[in-house]
Amino acid sequence: MSRAVGDVLLVLRRAADITQEELADHLGITQAALSRYENNLREPDDEMVEKLGEALGVTPEFIRHEFRMQGAIAADAHMRRQKTAKPSDWKRVEARVNMLRMHSSYLLERVPLRPQNHVIQVDPDEHTPAQAAAMVRAAWRMPIGPVRNVIRWVESAGVIVVEEDFGTHRIDGMSQWAGEHAVIVLNAVLPTDRKRLTVAHELGHLVLHSQYIDLDAEDQANQFAAEFLMPAHVIAPELTNLTLGKLSDLKTEWGVSMQAIFERAYRLGKATAEARQKFYRQLNSRGWKTREPGSDLLPAENPELAASVGRQLDHAGLTQQEIQFLIGTRDGNPTPFDAPRRPLRAI
Repeated sequence: MSRAVGDVLLVLRRAADITQEELADHLGITQAALSRYENNLREPDDEMVEKLGEALGVTPEFIRHEFRMQGAIAADAHMRRQKTAKPSDWKRVEARVNMLRMHSSYLLERVPLRPQNHVIQVDPDEHTPAQAAAMVRAAWRMPIGPVRNVIRWVESAGVIVVEEDFGTHRIDGMSQWAGEHAVIVLNAVLPTDRKRLTVAHELGHLVLHSQYIDLDAEDQANQFAAEFLMPAHVIAPELTNLTLGKLSDLKTEWGVSMQAIFERAYRLGKATAEARQKFYRQLNSRGWKTREPGSDLLPAENPELAASVGRQLDHAGLTQQEIQFLIGTRDGNPTPFDAPRRPLRAI
């Protein structure tokens, strides 16, 4: 039996947010039997694989597929979350990320992407996060200054970006590799400024921490994101006289929060610790610590790559059922790759 089958079942069940007992009852088997399947102690026969696929919304071929991905299927994903996030929430979201990376890997083995750019791998012991960010910008030949539509740049490197409602505001995003491509999943409730910083943060993880483990991974991803979105040599001259009005103008220019801009100024030695404390007192007194004004005025950024793959398959003449088979889903189980429904025309 493939060692991957048990991991696939475990991830799919957790992503569906159902317990072993609930799934076992649905299948008409004991919880102990299901546990043996998930722990690769017993191989389900063809009939049971069909039932498992029906219950979990995937094809039998998907369950039995030999996934060849960087890192184990059930491996921990890189995650941008608050320390107060509930384990049950981030484990559920993590399972969703792993499910999406399986579907991405499954499809992209059959329908290869040919991205314009690539996510490079950088050893954080040899290069600082800021140097890594500069290397990525140079490799992608990005213009100097603010990044216009960071999601589009990341998608240009073959990264599948997906938005989902996490059911909690304490988790911003997650990322993980899926074969030769990566998946970033964002909390759909994020305002644009926070979304952009989260994408850059997760890109930092993919660049710095996919092959190299570091205890300071979160801080390194933050440093990467700051340099990627706000290159020091460009923004530093602007970080003077940081009144709330000036910060609001900079937010419009750079597409990140006032907090991110002030933190950038502080880290670059352009603002003192006393000024930083005063700034946060101002935010708190206005109730802006969690939701700043002006975020809704920034140009919206939404993922397009996954849906474009579905459109290409649709334009190639494949039926909805054929596309679902390529993705590994069944019974209309939605995925980010779904092709838009063709409208009916009167004859």
